[in-house]
Amino acid sequence: MDSIGHGVGFLATAFLLGAMIFFSVVIAPLIFIKLAPAVASRFIRELFPWYYLVIIVLSSLAAAAMLAASPGAAVTLAGVAVTAVAARQLLMPRINRARDAATGGEAAAKQRFSRLHRFSVVINGAQMVALSVVLASLLPASAGK
Repeated sequence: MDSIGHGVGFLATAFLLGAMIFFSVVIAPLIFIKLAPAVASRFIRELFPWYYLVIIVLSSLAAAAMLAASPGAAVTLAGVAVTAVAARQLLMPRINRARDAATGGEAAAKQRFSRLHRFSVVINGAQMVALSVVLASLLPASAGK
């Protein structure tokens, strides 16, 4: 097993999972608790492209590092990267359009926004589960070194 690739992949995966949990549990709720709703919405809209970019970069780095050390983990990490690209480039613009339409008074848009937002939350949760599974699979290898 390639120990440098394993170490880099493990650290990138652990950092990414920690960042995603911190954002979901601390940052996002604080934004909506501490800021006025209109400001919070604008801020979160500006923040999400960066959130997804971090996921894309770190999961891609981890996948590349793990390719020789653990091909299964690399494929899972690449899947996280691909779903983050799809969420950032395809889903997020649709969520924003639905939110804008709902704010503009379009009746069906609120339901569309809720459905799309739920879907993004499911994707994010699945990504965190996938990262947790990868970390758990790598722990025995790193514990013995």
